[in-house]
Amino acid sequence: MALTHEKRLNTETMALATRRDEHRVAAVACGAHALHDGFTDLIYVLLPLWQKEFGLGYGELGLLRALFSGTMAGFQIPSGLLAERLGAALVLALGTALSGIGYCLAGASVSLGVLMLALFSAGLGSSTQHPLASSLMAHAFAGERSMKAIGTYNFAGDIGKMTIPAIASLLLVVLPWRPVLALFGILGVMVGLAIYVLTPRLSGQSATEHSSRVSAGEPVPTAHWIAFPTLTVIAMIDSATRMGFLLFLPFILTAKGASVPTIGIALTLIFAGGAMGKLLCGFIGARIGAIPTVWLTEGLTAVLIVSLLPLALEPTLPLLPLIGVALNGTSSVLYGSVPDLVAPERRARAFSIFYTGAIGAGATAPILYGIIGDALGVIPAVLMIAGLVLLTLPLSLVLRSYGQLTQGRSRVAKTDPVAGKRLAR
Repeated sequence: MALTHEKRLNTETMALATRRDEHRVAAVACGAHALHDGFTDLIYVLLPLWQKEFGLGYGELGLLRALFSGTMAGFQIPSGLLAERLGAALVLALGTALSGIGYCLAGASVSLGVLMLALFSAGLGSSTQHPLASSLMAHAFAGERSMKAIGTYNFAGDIGKMTIPAIASLLLVVLPWRPVLALFGILGVMVGLAIYVLTPRLSGQSATEHSSRVSAGEPVPTAHWIAFPTLTVIAMIDSATRMGFLLFLPFILTAKGASVPTIGIALTLIFAGGAMGKLLCGFIGARIGAIPTVWLTEGLTAVLIVSLLPLALEPTLPLLPLIGVALNGTSSVLYGSVPDLVAPERRARAFSIFYTGAIGAGATAPILYGIIGDALGVIPAVLMIAGLVLLTLPLSLVLRSYGQLTQGRSRVAKTDPVAGKRLAR
């Protein structure tokens, strides 16, 4: 009986330690996402100041923004590969510190060349965040909880987008922009140090389960080679739809008679809805499955975009939060589905490829849709956006063979524990 009591105490201690590690991973990943996304949108606040300080034209300002976002997107795959060798915690910590150093350098820049070097450094550091923080969340919250966890992580990024530019705007009332950037840079370095100290070195529970099943001779279901690329293509279409629609939304509202303050309120409504959509759809996807949720959100996106066009301004505004929920909610489901299609030891690499495709599509879509808008007009371009998002529906059917994507994870885990852990190399 004494041995049984001791065994039970050991089991409870291990469970408490596991929960502590999960909470620490969630704090690290969500904090990193909030900081890096806030750093990304902080540039919008600084562009007018840099224009005045360095005498820049709009083309040069666009180049500065593209330099940061392009570097961040382009180096995500190398970040994932480096994490496989050095560990996600170390690479994420170094990347966050480098991003902070980049902002410190931007605050000390005396020329456009130094400012470009600073933004390149900050973008290079931020390239580590999406793939590695997502991988940490998927590792800590394995199985049916991963989609909810990644949905929460996705929501944290929007918190950073709202708070960091707002805090910077308040600081700029009392301080010049250089000290403000130095303060944020120091914050980035401190957060990088905290990430390294606080991130638990997880033992690879999912990978261990995978290896033990192979050594025991149990068959491990293997995903078809087309599943992960298909999921990535769906994410690219979803991202392109979101960025393309936001490009034209101010002009649609202007045609309905909206003033500039009203357009600002409208964008706030759609962004607030988007933040809630990222959080809610992660839980919905875990409940009913990724594929049904994709059909729900993408179908609703197309219907709401088309319904928006003939409405007057007054009924349009209440519709915008719901459009935001549908427009942004799919991303949490797609991000949360990556762990189901990739073996644990390959997740950092898979997330880096996935985010590169999604962010790259979001960056290029406004250019392509803008050309279409110039050629055909705003309304035909928006109708094309609504039509193309429906391509995600037949594409999602390719993933039907994965029960956890179709039925919802809690149901799969209860009825078929093997299918609920389906992995692929």
